[in-house]
Amino acid sequence: MASNFQNRVVVLGAGSVSQTLVPLMLQEKTVEPKQITIVDMRDNRSRFQSSIAQGVTYVIDELTRSNIKEFLAKYLSKGDFLVDLAWNIDANEIMGWCHDNGVLYLNTSVEMWDPNSDPASRSPQDKSLYARHMKLRKLTDTWGGKGATSIVEHGANPGFVSSLVKKGLVDIATKALSENKAGAEVKAALDSENYPALAHALGVKVIHISERDTQVSDKPKEFNEFVNTWSVEGFYEEGMAPAEMGWGTHEKKLPPKAYTHKEGPKNQIGMAQPGAVTWVRSWVPEMTITGMVIRHGEAFTISDYLTVWDGDKAVYRPTVHYAYCPTDAAIASMRELEHMNWKLTPNQRIMNDEIIKGEDRLGVLLMGHVYKSWWVGSLLSIDDARRLLPGQSATTLQVGSAVFAAVKWAMENPDRGYLVPDDLPWREIVAAADKYWGGVVSVQSDFDPVSTRIDPFEGWNGIEYDDNDPWQFTNYLIR
Repeated sequence: MASNFQNRVVVLGAGSVSQTLVPLMLQEKTVEPKQITIVDMRDNRSRFQSSIAQGVTYVIDELTRSNIKEFLAKYLSKGDFLVDLAWNIDANEIMGWCHDNGVLYLNTSVEMWDPNSDPASRSPQDKSLYARHMKLRKLTDTWGGKGATSIVEHGANPGFVSSLVKKGLVDIATKALSENKAGAEVKAALDSENYPALAHALGVKVIHISERDTQVSDKPKEFNEFVNTWSVEGFYEEGMAPAEMGWGTHEKKLPPKAYTHKEGPKNQIGMAQPGAVTWVRSWVPEMTITGMVIRHGEAFTISDYLTVWDGDKAVYRPTVHYAYCPTDAAIASMRELEHMNWKLTPNQRIMNDEIIKGEDRLGVLLMGHVYKSWWVGSLLSIDDARRLLPGQSATTLQVGSAVFAAVKWAMENPDRGYLVPDDLPWREIVAAADKYWGGVVSVQSDFDPVSTRIDPFEGWNGIEYDDNDPWQFTNYLIR
């Protein structure tokens, strides 16, 4: 049965996520094909042949800084839905136009015009995602919580992982209460669905968005070729950007090259070095991993959402960040990019049809509570992804279905104003995407960064660890 949403849906950008979202909306009968228009500056119609054959419209057109208002007015009017899956379009400008014109809006990242312009003259704070969020807040605070629904940063991560964190907290609390390992404070927070209080009462100190992508292609990466399972441009921008993380109240010492912020909730810190060269120890089911601290919006929104305040003082906040171990081909690509002084090659490839095996293990790792560690997420294989939605990789299906879940909810709730993923009802979001994630796994783990550490030069290399508190960031950071 088709959705009650009767207006136009414009999908801006024809990349890998769009190639998942559009057929998924048609498969789930969220809207009719004639309601969907895909707009991209390149002719990528070959990627949407089946959707176009069903009645989806594909338009070649380019949105720029100078034509943004005219461009949007050409395709959208009050009650329509803009799904923004493009890069380097200023979020404040495009969201502001949608709000002023009553257009629903969703993106998967907070973007800006020319993010890599004049990098050496800009401070790490200015280059941070935190700064983008502060700018966005200044705009959306004037909306008073009203207007057409506008959801920012809702892909898999950022986005869906915020719902997984809540599920993880509920699962930990439920088990702890059943085994008499938690008291009245946990029960009260669980019953009232007060997730900041619940995380605090459970003693969660660190949350990793941990991911290991093991998908393998039958076409080896070539020299001077950047290979990835999702956007090359997106990974490039995030990888070059400073490492950022939500900073927990339990942390004793800032890491090397760290900087803080002077305005806003001050829930984050950053490091004056690219996220692509900042590695930490982490875990996904059945394996320890090392992952890049790639900046992501969930490090901001989850840590901000879970903060417990006493007046203007944060009395509890977990450390939150991404720990990303991509495919071996992507790791090699990023390393080669570093060799080339971060100059991106035009020779780029998104692995999809040539993938022959592997899976994307993506979830959230909650640490420091009575059960030590707990992981909630997806173990989606390439074979299962193709069975669920032909033509997809495990990565694109995880991201695309997470976007779909938020789009579906927004269509059913079109007048909720500005929202981040943590504002959405997690049970509805998880239910909408669950089958496309191969089912959501929720498991206890014995992982901690101290017991898994192997440092062949420990005691001689000047690296300080804190063996008395395994959940300190210094124990995760690889130097």
